[in-house]
Amino acid sequence: MPIQQSLISPTANPELERALRERVEQHGSIAGGLGELEPLAVRLGLVQNNLSPRFRDPVLAIFAADHGLVVNGVGSQWGRSTREQAQMALGNRLPLAVLARLQGLQLNLIDCGIAEIMAPHPRLVSRKIAHGTRNCKAGPAMSLEQAHAGVRVGMEIADKLPGNALACAGMGQGSAESAALVLSRLMECPVQNFVISGPDMRQDELTHLLGVLHAAQARHRDVSDPMEVLAAFGGFEIAVMVGVMLVAASKRSLIIVDGMTACAALKLAARIAPPVTDYAVFCRSHTHRGLDEALALFHASALLELGMESADGTGAALAWPMIRSAAALLTDLHEAHTPGFEPSGPGLPPTLFQAVDNPLNF
Repeated sequence: MPIQQSLISPTANPELERALRERVEQHGSIAGGLGELEPLAVRLGLVQNNLSPRFRDPVLAIFAADHGLVVNGVGSQWGRSTREQAQMALGNRLPLAVLARLQGLQLNLIDCGIAEIMAPHPRLVSRKIAHGTRNCKAGPAMSLEQAHAGVRVGMEIADKLPGNALACAGMGQGSAESAALVLSRLMECPVQNFVISGPDMRQDELTHLLGVLHAAQARHRDVSDPMEVLAAFGGFEIAVMVGVMLVAASKRSLIIVDGMTACAALKLAARIAPPVTDYAVFCRSHTHRGLDEALALFHASALLELGMESADGTGAALAWPMIRSAAALLTDLHEAHTPGFEPSGPGLPPTLFQAVDNPLNF
């Protein structure tokens, strides 16, 4: 058994779940039902292993990196470079940054592998693995050593985060395409499921995109090990997110997953330690049909469906008030704290941090 799996506890707890449902139903009998907030509240209680879940110091982390795949004419998002997008986020010129500040989320932008140099900024965490991945159509996007290094970086970042709620989103040209390749190989399903944006997608655009992605898949046709899949297709932001999610789950923190890239990271993390998915809830910032397919892999739906077409992370910022409201059903509406279900402490188990040299070391 991987050491990570032994330290990430499943959230299943029938006794606690019954108590949580009874508490929610008690409020409902007095003031009426609150629909989807009620099962969400139960989920939050199970994540924290507590009848009265409370959140502190929530973080919205944007993991940014460039991808060599874009030299083939795919993955250009919003017509801006990854560096420009990152600068706009740090300068509060993207909706996700403004909404995060409004909702009390600390915005951190993690430079995992932006091709260009980023100027220092208080909210910028510079942990560049390399200046962008290589072109996965021509060879591996990164070395296996770089893939492991990315996971270790993510673990180090999560270990230093003070709170117990972490929203994860990706940013970068080629990020969604890299994530689609990872998901396609891990789940053994057609990559086109994850890249068709909707009925209005131009056929010539889709034909070109699939030609590039199928060529990349053919180049790495024999790769199946999760870490080798990550190295083959990228990206650095996915690798770092994997490490962050593993440590966040080991600390019983809530993981808010927003977008295709974050879904790919969670699926990889789940191959290392399956219970990590118990700690995840899902958001979306756009209507891309491929994201529907990604969410279906987890038998999940987004907390909010607002018809947006925005950068990943926007949906997480908007869903945060809903999460806080669900927790309030169990805390603010209940005067007496029931003993016996205390949340886990904030520290990272030392053995997990010491065992990161090879995340798949059995």
